[in-house]
Amino acid sequence: MSRCPRWEELDVREAAPDGPVAFGADLSPAGLLAAYRAGVYPFPASDEYTRALNEVVFADQVREGRIRLVGEESADPYAVSWWSPDPRPVLPVSATHLSRSLARRLRNRLPWSTSLDRRFEAVVRECRAGRVPLWLTDELIASLVRLHDLGHAHSVEVWEDGDLIGGVFGLQVGSVFSMDSMFFHRPGASKVAVTDLAARFAQAGGELLDAQRESPHVRDLGGILVPREQYVRHLRRTTRDSLPWPTATLPARRLAQPTGSR
Repeated sequence: MSRCPRWEELDVREAAPDGPVAFGADLSPAGLLAAYRAGVYPFPASDEYTRALNEVVFADQVREGRIRLVGEESADPYAVSWWSPDPRPVLPVSATHLSRSLARRLRNRLPWSTSLDRRFEAVVRECRAGRVPLWLTDELIASLVRLHDLGHAHSVEVWEDGDLIGGVFGLQVGSVFSMDSMFFHRPGASKVAVTDLAARFAQAGGELLDAQRESPHVRDLGGILVPREQYVRHLRRTTRDSLPWPTATLPARRLAQPTGSR
């Protein structure tokens, strides 16, 4: 059984392209941030059955060293699986865009606005509501809120007449922002949130939005697949300092304009 007590000792480039690359129970703010810097994100077990299934399915690979255990030996590692898919879906901030139909709706009739970090915890909890499996556990939410308080986690909110209708949240590592989840209560609101996030992050010196998991939603916004090794190299060379994020509440229709005119 191969154990590495710190995320800095894990090289995900050697891991299998699909499936978990590690198990480890540490969901503390410091542990989360270290994992994201290593190119890994968590998927906590939603219940004891899922935790037991992790052990049954993957214990042989753990014993053979193909999947690493991270953290203290006293902790139950199978409570949280950690993932780093290969290839990795990303959105270059300069190429993130809305579809023509959604841009047209914004220009013509949608009175939406966007904000940054105005309702971080509300966005996280909206992303959890009704989701199965319930990977956004209370422990994980508490750590995400703490990382938000420390300036590492951010959210974008989409508003309609004072109602929160969409949003996205995640963690920043230098010029990379890893999007954990998004939600919408109006068609297109989550896509507006991601496009707004890209625009604000670009102004803060950001380069890439990490989508974590490939989907048609991500491809529609301009997502591409890059080799995991390339993604990890980018993380390792990125600087951890950035410019201040634009915080003003802004009209969403600006996102429907050509990039140079926003």
